[in-house]
Amino acid sequence: MSDEGSSAADGAARIAELEGALAVRRDEGLARTRRTVEAPQGRVVTVDGHDLLSFASNDYLGLANDPALVEAARAAALRRGVGAGASHLVCGHTDLHEALERELAQFSAPCADARALTFSSGYLANLAILTALAGRGDAVFADRLDHACLNDGALLSRADLVRYAHADADALAHRMRASAARRKLVATDAVFSMDGDLAPLPRLLDLAREHDAWLVVDDAHGFGVLGEGRGSLAHFGLASQRIVYMGTLGKAAGVAGAFVAAHPAVIETMLQTARPYIYTTAAPAMLAAALRAALRIIRDDTARRAHLFALIARFREGARGLPWPLLPSPTAIQPLVCGDSAAAVALSERLRERGVWVPAIRPPTVPAGTARLRVSLTAAHTAADVDRLLAELREAA
Repeated sequence: MSDEGSSAADGAARIAELEGALAVRRDEGLARTRRTVEAPQGRVVTVDGHDLLSFASNDYLGLANDPALVEAARAAALRRGVGAGASHLVCGHTDLHEALERELAQFSAPCADARALTFSSGYLANLAILTALAGRGDAVFADRLDHACLNDGALLSRADLVRYAHADADALAHRMRASAARRKLVATDAVFSMDGDLAPLPRLLDLAREHDAWLVVDDAHGFGVLGEGRGSLAHFGLASQRIVYMGTLGKAAGVAGAFVAAHPAVIETMLQTARPYIYTTAAPAMLAAALRAALRIIRDDTARRAHLFALIARFREGARGLPWPLLPSPTAIQPLVCGDSAAAVALSERLRERGVWVPAIRPPTVPAGTARLRVSLTAAHTAADVDRLLAELREAA
């Protein structure tokens, strides 16, 4: 066989291997499908040409299409253009980024005199934290239900990754006592993205103090919602120089990106050494302008949060008679556990056919046997919207 023929055969075999794995994924009910959204985020979105009442978005305060944010971005784009041009450490860091970082540090306040860095995504932010603060000979202790980016950051750091049972501070204490690592980090979601429950942050901070460890808090789903908008640390009344706080800016803040707030020495260490920060082009200045507008609303508009928590209570009360267990979540994330992946997908499709969009979440995003519908409530929803969702769920049951 010629070299060209041999190469073609090798390529065909590799393609067949991928296609076989994809077929297995489909057979197991784990294939993912993108939906094409043809309208701004809001309580009703147009998806593949159909209007759907959406309970799929993490836009918890309804800011993604807020006129004040749109105008801030438009005005900044006219003044500054639409691209940053380079990384923050070259020429991409503007006065708008600088102001946003200062305001985020003051608002989230994980410790006195905190500084902040902004990132293009929460994934990059967590990679940056863990690779800057941990390395060979260290240990990262991670909750079993942590977001993938915390686990990936730990693996990329080359530290030992030690998992502990979900929200089990006693299990964490046992593992920390057994570790001889020179440096220890506890990494946890504050609000767990698929269960909606809260990490026991006060107890985790106590353990971090006991073992002279860093406490890395991923507050992707708490910032803007809990603690009068300041996030999960404020919700629990916590502050410490050993806390490294990450908040995302594409969920409750309605725009895009993320930030890390911590002691100035931590932030300077990340600025100097964290590859996901150093080697990434800065986000456009117009997004920083929109985020400053979002931060003003988060700080001053308490009615949005009050409305959101009223909707959460309404949904939980109305869901009591449904056949699917509702996990004990006090947050905007309300999971209905179906168990089987195919059953979760079928229920999601049944609702979509009736004009309601609630995504099915399956392994490996959640543990095997716990596939679910993930209901996301937002301040843009009305009480009638929640009642309609409950009625459709009862009909589907």
